[in-house]
Amino acid sequence: MRDSTESKMSLEEADSSAGENVIDIILPTYRLKPEESGKFYPSQAKKIAKEILEEELCGKVDEKWVEEWADFGDEFETLSKDIADKIKERIKCTLNIPRYKLAIQVTIGQMKDQGVRITSRCLWDTSTDNYATASFQNRHVWASAIVFGLYTD
Repeated sequence: MRDSTESKMSLEEADSSAGENVIDIILPTYRLKPEESGKFYPSQAKKIAKEILEEELCGKVDEKWVEEWADFGDEFETLSKDIADKIKERIKCTLNIPRYKLAIQVTIGQMKDQGVRITSRCLWDTSTDNYATASFQNRHVWASAIVFGLYTD
């Protein structure tokens, strides 16, 4: 055992004295499970999504938009995309979930005495992945936001 230690010492000394580049070995950084502080909690995501839906839709959507829904279709598409982006950014900034991929779906519709069902199907790991839903409605429109948090190794 003593001989092998001496030979290691002499190799290290030879490397440092020769001025050669030292190669650092970096181990993979993947993790199969998130740390407790880095988990996606649906209750926190739901709170953020609900706040943003109320901020964006409460005073901005008026009767004129609803009456001329066909003319403002592009504006509602842009509005739903903007809401989804804001939800995503605020969740990323507020929650500490660096290894999660976020997918947000926002749907906006008219209040016209109709029924709507929004469903989704996903294949995921039930121990790490989850989702949150938030909704908003007033006299003119309804909106639904679904936030999916998917853990990536």
